[in-house]
Amino acid sequence: MMDKGKIITLIKEDEWMMEILLAAKSLNLPDWWICAGFVRSKIWDVLHNFSERTPLPDIDVIYFDSKNIDEIEEKKFEEMLIKIMPNIPWSVKNEARMHIKSNMPPYSSSVDAISKFPETATALGVKLDSKNNVILVAPCGISDVINLEVKPTPFFAEDKLRVEIYEDRIVQKNWKSIWSNLKVEHINTSSLI
Repeated sequence: MMDKGKIITLIKEDEWMMEILLAAKSLNLPDWWICAGFVRSKIWDVLHNFSERTPLPDIDVIYFDSKNIDEIEEKKFEEMLIKIMPNIPWSVKNEARMHIKSNMPPYSSSVDAISKFPETATALGVKLDSKNNVILVAPCGISDVINLEVKPTPFFAEDKLRVEIYEDRIVQKNWKSIWSNLKVEHINTSSLI
């Protein structure tokens, strides 16, 4: 049975994932997490009994620093990570500025930003504590990701424009072509404002 403890164990036992977490931790970023596909894909790969890891288009490292929201800082952190692990497609974003890019109200923290990702199965983050224990955050819970269900987060389900973004992502990502057992929820936008 998959639960939070099992997810943490899967990550702890994955040498590649731990190397990535240690690299991100070495930057000492405030309120940092590695999120989205890094966690979700691991869970779905295990639940589909894949023997090889599904390639990731990027490794999403997020942090929250409202004192310096200059995008140049993010690029500096990406460069630092590339020096540590050059073959990883790093993507570093300061969630204190991402609401501007996404045209949304400001986030209060990285976890608040994760809770407003488009899909519940993607609204996941992991990091290491001071003793290198894996910490998992799932503001929308883990039920959907472990039950192979793709649904919009509450934030994306309540607004017509955001539902359209969610629906576009479902088409664009085409996750069902990789993980065939997924159940994808579609939202009828005619009832939304």
